[in-house]
Amino acid sequence: MWKRRLSALVFGAVIVALLVALRISDPYPVQVARETAFDTFQQLRPRPAPADLPVRIIDIDEDSLARIGQWPWSRRTMADIATRLTELGAAAIAFDVLFPEPDRLSPSSIVPGGADYDAEFAAALAAGPSILSLTRSEKSRAALPSPKSGFAVTGTDPLASLPPLAGAASPLPVLEQAAKGLGVASLDRGGAGIARRLPLLWSNGTAPLPTLAVDALRVAQGVSTLVVLGDSAGTVESLRIGDFVVPTGPTGEMWLYYRHLDPAIDIPAADLLADDYATLAPLIAGHIVFVGASASGLLDIRANALGEAVAGVSIHAQALEQILTGTFLNRADWVAGLEILALAISGLAIVIVLLLSGPMVGLLFSVMVAALMLAGSWFAFSQYGLLIDPSFALFGTVLTYAAMAFFQFAVTDADKRRIRRAFAHYVEPTLLDRLDRDASLLKLGGDLRELTVMFSDVRNFSALSERTAPAEVVAILNRVFAALGSAIIGQHGTIDKFMGDAVMAFWNAPAALDRHPLHACRAALAMRAALQRLNEAQAESIAIGIGIATGPALVGNMGFETRFDYSCVGDTVNVASRLEGACKSVGYDILVTAETRAAAPELAFLPAGAVALRGMSQREQVYLLLGDETFAANPSFATLASAHAELVHALGLQGTAEREMARCTALGSTIDPRLVAFYAACLSRRDDFTLAIPAAG
Repeated sequence: MWKRRLSALVFGAVIVALLVALRISDPYPVQVARETAFDTFQQLRPRPAPADLPVRIIDIDEDSLARIGQWPWSRRTMADIATRLTELGAAAIAFDVLFPEPDRLSPSSIVPGGADYDAEFAAALAAGPSILSLTRSEKSRAALPSPKSGFAVTGTDPLASLPPLAGAASPLPVLEQAAKGLGVASLDRGGAGIARRLPLLWSNGTAPLPTLAVDALRVAQGVSTLVVLGDSAGTVESLRIGDFVVPTGPTGEMWLYYRHLDPAIDIPAADLLADDYATLAPLIAGHIVFVGASASGLLDIRANALGEAVAGVSIHAQALEQILTGTFLNRADWVAGLEILALAISGLAIVIVLLLSGPMVGLLFSVMVAALMLAGSWFAFSQYGLLIDPSFALFGTVLTYAAMAFFQFAVTDADKRRIRRAFAHYVEPTLLDRLDRDASLLKLGGDLRELTVMFSDVRNFSALSERTAPAEVVAILNRVFAALGSAIIGQHGTIDKFMGDAVMAFWNAPAALDRHPLHACRAALAMRAALQRLNEAQAESIAIGIGIATGPALVGNMGFETRFDYSCVGDTVNVASRLEGACKSVGYDILVTAETRAAAPELAFLPAGAVALRGMSQREQVYLLLGDETFAANPSFATLASAHAELVHALGLQGTAEREMARCTALGSTIDPRLVAFYAACLSRRDDFTLAIPAAG
């Protein structure tokens, strides 16, 4: 038992170790599951809606395109937007719109000396607190721009840890030079999928470049320098933007914490370009204003963690709101280590509890562990904004329990198969199949039913033991029992027990068996043939006696609650046992009762008279079992049976019957030599045995 538990413990530890290794390697599916769990947390508890914040979006929506005209709009129109926002008192104007090429609608591009809309737009940018944007572009080979702000770094320079801009789509130089700020509008490293993290800083190879929201906040505060707080490992811990400090991940990323934006934050661009734009002053003055597009045809629609399709400009606005309100999500470096440690401890605990307490208690404990981990992750998120992954912990809990349950099932199944194989030495395999299909056949307690019971015993075993070494005696017995047991099982019998040199078996239990006396008699004949083959192969010849009786007996589980055997008791069992003993005095190896003989008439039987059985008040009518159906159909057996009948008749008339006895002995010596001993016993006229059977008729 301890070896099995040790192997189960080792198996469980290996499973936990593999789970820990998988979590450490952190493949893409694990990352997806983790981030999906964090999305679910945000969907259950979005960022609280703050009081009116100084953030607005000038939205180039479908209605504005319908009123102003199709995209792209001329730079003169964009200049009007910049000029009017400056006039209305915007604290910062961040364009989430790219201007990488000259305006094709500008007259100067058609007529030399015509109006230059790019120059007009540049003048409008220069007159106000404007910020332009650039985006990642792997195809661009243009030189990357320099930041508009200065940078101060504490700790080791973190430039190498920042996401790189291998290429970028940058504004026209005339526009870039006119703007007060320049920010990266790309929302994440991949540029696709759900925007969950926003890099606050990017690397142009020589200096950091801020994201659009960061530079907009810097310009709004009139700050010239951003402070990067790093550590000795060259990673970023936080970013200071004037009066605001933003905690970041090692690569300068901020986890985005979304809320459902109030539609009032959006101002249609057409309203700003209308004649009554001055009425928007209360919504613009002192606000950081983003200019971007929500029209689906402009291809700036992204998915957020709340499962919504939103304009990319709104994500920059949400990031700015987080900074202004100090509402951050945090996944510190130590969190991953905590998750791995919790996974290892909980996994081993599940293994131990399941081994000590069983599958049901193990299941309850696993559910409790999973619930605690999920509740802990939710509490950390809802109260502290700490992102602790519950997904892999739940996966690990389920997998650990399932693996251990499977292991125990496999071990139990192997035990069952081993027990079944062992039981197959006592019960015929087809009977085992029936028991597997119908467990009700194994009824607890006693059940009175008709059985055929067999006892078999090795003759002169004591003398054999005296002249043979013990090890050889055991070997001989094992060979004998193997041969006899196979014959019994081959005829659907149940071996009750081996008792020294004896075997007890019965038929018609635990499952019902048609014509069970016939099967028992065939088993006895097969035992005789098997023993004959065994004697031919060994120096020491073995003889057995077999007694078979058919009748009612009580069969079931005998014993007490913690120790019992499936066996049978009753007068029929006693008769079969006494018949086996009577084989010695009768002088024949297989004796059956009249009930057994009547139930198998197709076999070859000869009446053996009435035998006085030890402990029995009356003599028992018994029969010799000579052979099977083929033997019974042999003319020689018919001749012997006729002579035997004449002998019985003569003895019934109280005659000496010497002539009939001699004839039967002669016939028996040629048909079945065992009959010689039988007739010799008849001739001895012992008190406990006689052929005094009345003649029929």
